[in-house]
Amino acid sequence: MTLALITQFFLHETEVAVTTVVLTYLLAILIASALAGLGVSVFMSVVATLILDYYFFPPVGRFTISDPQDWASLFAFLVISVVGSGLSVRARRQAEEANRRRNEVQQLYEFSRRLLKARDPLELLHEIPRQIVELFKATAATLYMTDTQGVYRGGIETQQLDINRLRVAALRDGAEMDRRIGTYFAPVRLESWMIGSFGICGPLASDRTLEAIGNLIAIAIDRAQAIELLGKAEAVRENERLKSVLLDAITHDFKTPLTSIKASATSLLEDLEFDKNERKELLVVIDEECDRITRLIGETNEMARLEAGDVTLQFTSQAVGELISAALSDCEGVQSNRPIRIEVKNPDCRLYIDSTWARKVLVHIVRNADLYSPAGEPITIETEENRDFVAFRVTDRGPGIDASDINHIFDRFYRGKGQRHRIPGTGMGLSIAKAIVEAHGGTIGVTSQKGKGSVFTFSLPIDKGGNEGV
Repeated sequence: MTLALITQFFLHETEVAVTTVVLTYLLAILIASALAGLGVSVFMSVVATLILDYYFFPPVGRFTISDPQDWASLFAFLVISVVGSGLSVRARRQAEEANRRRNEVQQLYEFSRRLLKARDPLELLHEIPRQIVELFKATAATLYMTDTQGVYRGGIETQQLDINRLRVAALRDGAEMDRRIGTYFAPVRLESWMIGSFGICGPLASDRTLEAIGNLIAIAIDRAQAIELLGKAEAVRENERLKSVLLDAITHDFKTPLTSIKASATSLLEDLEFDKNERKELLVVIDEECDRITRLIGETNEMARLEAGDVTLQFTSQAVGELISAALSDCEGVQSNRPIRIEVKNPDCRLYIDSTWARKVLVHIVRNADLYSPAGEPITIETEENRDFVAFRVTDRGPGIDASDINHIFDRFYRGKGQRHRIPGTGMGLSIAKAIVEAHGGTIGVTSQKGKGSVFTFSLPIDKGGNEGV
């Protein structure tokens, strides 16, 4: 059709050079080779040669040529058009191959990037077939693990990727490909370690892509398992460290009250001549130190329950003033040492909390302030409503917290470097308070100035639904 239009155009032109006609035909043939392929361009070259012979080379209207130079011109035209078409087709194929390889590289890069996002080996094994289906436009993909005999599938047509062929593929050195029905099986190995195999149903770009997919799967699985082993080892080390810290803290905290109890009890048993007041003082010491041991055991139990997730909060409605009064009733020893100032703007504001656990937060923070403040210095408790929460502030006039300690003050068993051997304690109280506050959806923090004291702030949710008496 194109050659016919060109011929009709030049036949209606009275003055046109044969060279112009030849170059026009040649341009049309080269364009056709780029768009339609070599077969069409060769056919057009032969037809164009015949047209030139019949319409433009003398004698016109006959398939004969009288001048030998015209023979040479037609032959040169035919050769140039065929060779040019071949080169054009070859260049187009090379461009297509380059684009295909570029797309393969992009697909493989995205595949490896997504595999690196998996957080644990089990998640990775489920993710691999899904990502193959999505990224490589497969209809189905299956992963087989040799050690666990596990099979992980993705896609909708997995019946062709049966387990027996996957087991055989895991034992092979190379890939098994059936391009006729579009199924591919390849082993997954990392050097001499046989991990398993995978199968793909659908179009695949090349066998090199299949090999690259297998290598990426092997590397991703090895990496995930290495991270899991490292995490387990780190968890064991951390567990041993915490056990050592806890044992050291509890041993120290038990030793002091037990020594006082032993000394007081021995004095009473020796039947020394004590008057009534002296006996009462020794009994008070025994009573207070027993309370201290009981409190220590209670904190240890609270910490264990919170870490194990064995705590179910029972939310009820309680007024701010009621919560503070209940907490201070558990801090009788603190109130005998120093004044506690209450500056509450709205004591009737109702909270939606587990009153038992929320009270422990205030108790732990007030007792912590008492331990680290000089005798007689006040502790101030303030509150302020802030949208859906009430912010509690407990201010003391203690020595303050070092800048190096402030980011770790709520860590389990952590105690300030300058105070850990001077002030008794296990470092569990603030950690327990943090866990309880976060379980209520609130936040907890501390600000401190060296030599001027600290301000602990935590928030608890306001009762917005009229849950009074729930």
